[in-house]
Amino acid sequence: MRGHLTEKADVFGFGVVALEIVSGRPNYDNNLEDEKKYLLEWAWTLHENNRSLDLVDPKLTTFDENEAARVIGVALLCIQASPSLRPTMSRVVAMLAGDIEVSTVASKPGYLTDWDFKDITTSFLCDDTQTSVASTSTSYPAPTPVNLSEPMLRSVTGEGR
Repeated sequence: MRGHLTEKADVFGFGVVALEIVSGRPNYDNNLEDEKKYLLEWAWTLHENNRSLDLVDPKLTTFDENEAARVIGVALLCIQASPSLRPTMSRVVAMLAGDIEVSTVASKPGYLTDWDFKDITTSFLCDDTQTSVASTSTSYPAPTPVNLSEPMLRSVTGEGR
C-alpha cells in the first residue's frame, strides 16, 4: 500500500505463486468462465465449499491429495489481506515440510469481500458506451504515436550523452 516491500509482501507473493503452481494457471485468465477468471477468488470459493482439491491442475493424473491440500492451505494463509494474519516464511516452510500443522484459515481476505471482481473492460469496447462517453466528455487530442524502432529519449538528448 505504501510502496515498500516487506517480508509480509513476499509471503503474499509466495502464496499467489503457490496457487499458480498447484492450479497450473496464472493469477488471472480472461479465457476462463467468470467464476474462475481470478485465481484467488476461485481458490477461496472452492475452499469455502470444501472443494479445495478441485483447484489442482487437471493435467495431473496422480498426486498426493494430502500434500496438495497442505500447499493450498498454506497458500490461503499467505494471501490474507492483513500482513499481521500472514505467517512468517519460516512458519510457511515448517508447514510445507509437515513439521507443524497448517493453521486454520480464519476468514476470506477483505480484498475479496470488499471488491467486486467483475471484468468491465469489455463494456468500454462496445459502440454504445463509446458514443455516450464521447458525447458527454471534452474532446482531447489523440495521443502521439510512439516510434518503437528508436530509443524514446533520442529526440530529447540527440546523439550526445
